[in-house]
Amino acid sequence: MQTSRVIERILIAIPVIIGIGIIIFLIMRLTPGDPVDIMMGQAGHVSEREVELLREQWHLDESIPVQLGYFLKDLFRGDLGMSFTKGRPVWELIKQTLPATIELAVFGAFFALAIAIPIGVVSAVKQNSLLDRVSMATAFFGICMPIFWMGIILIIVFSINLNWLPTYGRIAYDVRLQEITGFYIIDSILTGNMPALASTLKHLIMPSITLGFPMAAIVARVMRSSMLEVLRNDYVVMARAKGLGEFRVIVKHAMRNAMIPTVTVIGLEIGMLLGGNMIVETVFSWPGLGRLVVSSIFVRDYPLVQGVVMIYAFTFVFANLIVDILYTYINPKISI
Repeated sequence: MQTSRVIERILIAIPVIIGIGIIIFLIMRLTPGDPVDIMMGQAGHVSEREVELLREQWHLDESIPVQLGYFLKDLFRGDLGMSFTKGRPVWELIKQTLPATIELAVFGAFFALAIAIPIGVVSAVKQNSLLDRVSMATAFFGICMPIFWMGIILIIVFSINLNWLPTYGRIAYDVRLQEITGFYIIDSILTGNMPALASTLKHLIMPSITLGFPMAAIVARVMRSSMLEVLRNDYVVMARAKGLGEFRVIVKHAMRNAMIPTVTVIGLEIGMLLGGNMIVETVFSWPGLGRLVVSSIFVRDYPLVQGVVMIYAFTFVFANLIVDILYTYINPKISI
């Protein structure tokens, strides 16, 4: 029964992703700026005939409905087109930069959850204590703080002033690494390249903290609120009355039920990590999808922007589907 429900959710998600693709297609076409004019301006003096040939090649001389038809036709075939500016298939560019984005998102999420869940639980158990007030004030600061501002502050403090961490990139220029999977952490371990592993981890610290801190702030506040609500329930009072240890009461009885709304927020925030990485990757010159799509927007590279946004949409929908599946394991009474 659950399997059929999962398949049903996947089928429902398909038109959602296609709808997002159509929306970004229309937004890019209606945004001021012509990709051919931008490219020809960078190339110097060109003839009018060369401009017309480029427009014909990319179907930019057609009406928007006709261009949309070409886009949907290629999309249903799994073809995201060729990049206007790079002259390479969009899928190839995405596969080249996706590992960097996934690596950053995973470490950002790990940092966020490693501090947010314990802080949320402890703050609820020690409600109104100094620790609770300081933690929630810090979380409020993390929610309000612009993500690019934190990245710049970290660079000034830990890179420029203290010279502890590198400012930009994924790995030091003087470190050589044989790429196997595209994930530098995994490739360093597979090849036994410890200098590359150390350099990669050092380059990951500041971008991961910058990306994960807003998520940590939100998850900590939600976890605290959920724990406060659960700790007042009768079954928790009963567990304490039976003489169970406080640690067992909190972890086994309270925390599991408090995780249900928290998991929802985590799923949404993991999807948002991809949206936030555009700013973080730009600040730290991280060679991932976010930086790729930002540079593509400026030159109106329609196929590349559309392809990356489709990947973002798929990831967001997939993350929410995983969250719905996790519900059934946290609380078997809940069905998808």
